[in-house]
Amino acid sequence: MTIPTVPNLLLSGIVGSTAYGLAHAGSDVDRLGLFAAPTTDLHGLRGPKESHVTRAPDRTLHEAAKWCRLALGGNPTAMELVWLPADLYEVRTPLGEELIGIRTAFLSAQRVRDAYLGYATQQFRRLEARGDGSFSADTRKRTAKHARHLKRLCHQGLQLYATGQLEIRVENPEEYHAFGERVAADPSAALPLLRHYEAAFDETRTVLPDQPDEAAVEAWLHRVRGHFYTPETSAVCSCSQVSSMP
Repeated sequence: MTIPTVPNLLLSGIVGSTAYGLAHAGSDVDRLGLFAAPTTDLHGLRGPKESHVTRAPDRTLHEAAKWCRLALGGNPTAMELVWLPADLYEVRTPLGEELIGIRTAFLSAQRVRDAYLGYATQQFRRLEARGDGSFSADTRKRTAKHARHLKRLCHQGLQLYATGQLEIRVENPEEYHAFGERVAADPSAALPLLRHYEAAFDETRTVLPDQPDEAAVEAWLHRVRGHFYTPETSAVCSCSQVSSMP
């Protein structure tokens, strides 16, 4: 398959199970990145496409402004792009480095809590819908995967909430795999863990601010727009060319 070329790629890396240390033989390799649309493309009636998604290989690229909106909302999938270990980056431009440098500007207490616990709860709802574990091997495999990610989201979210730092690679992958297998056999086994982390968030004092630093994010986005701005002089009409009415 030919992967469409997306211009002005600012930052891209390997995310997902490979980044977490939870991949196994046959796991897909997921990539996430962000790009800058040419600034003049933002001036017309219809803006440029904000996301490019491909499968086989799995790659998601978001336009810079969309990625910023996702990250400001605490989106865990978007957020991990700026916290990857150095060896997982495949594209890292100067503007991408600047973005990594202001990554804490995107953080706020309530949004991180809501996003990470919210995503974990979504994973639990998927597990609940699977019933008592009496399903196909393929479904059991997907159930175990959802359970691993539920546990990861809870752990990473609480860590980010408590310390302001996000560690992408989990400390003990086997613990996550064992948890996934237990939940695959009995989906209700995930509920105590979810309840534990809900209580832990309530009991933990956060280091995060009430609101993200949107001014720093806006300033970075303005630098991006300036960098990729090329005036279209041919489209500019001189005042001297406009006839005045009698």
